[in-house]
Amino acid sequence: MMSDEDDDSELFRSAVGPVRRLRDATPPPTAPKPKPRARMAERDEAAAREEFRHALDASLLEAGDVVSYRRETLPPRTLQRLRRGEIAVQEELDLHGADAREAEALLRAFITHAREHDVGCVRIVHGKGLHGGGSVPFTGRDAPVLKNLVDRLLRQRADVLAFHSAPPAQGGTGAVLVLLAPRRLRPA
Repeated sequence: MMSDEDDDSELFRSAVGPVRRLRDATPPPTAPKPKPRARMAERDEAAAREEFRHALDASLLEAGDVVSYRRETLPPRTLQRLRRGEIAVQEELDLHGADAREAEALLRAFITHAREHDVGCVRIVHGKGLHGGGSVPFTGRDAPVLKNLVDRLLRQRADVLAFHSAPPAQGGTGAVLVLLAPRRLRPA
């Protein structure tokens, strides 16, 4: 005896007529696997940010503070000459209006360019930070963002021999004079 299901199937086949079987289609591509994450590096980065934030809280520069730095290998007399503005400035970078990321990129490129062209002394105008109204990243404190950024970045560079806030006639505490190391000649 035929069931209703068999009867329905037979009725459908007779209504449709002869059919041609389709080839099996390839399955659609699966979603790509996520890229592996460097979780340990992410934790290290977070820890470094936290440590950096604590270090910044302790040593942030204020608007009127003088910035000064000298490598041990440079004679103190040279820093005095730089402080007085006795060393001629050959190039200048004005960071007014730049945000922190843009200023960092501009500063790095500027110093690299100056070194490549054997420039010995440059002036970087960062402003006094009186009108920026910004807070220093990672701290939430109101302080001159660009001034602190310039100070930190210059201290980390091996090609910076010394820097000091400019004399009042050259920008005072809103600018810094930077003495760069001479470019080393590469062996032929």
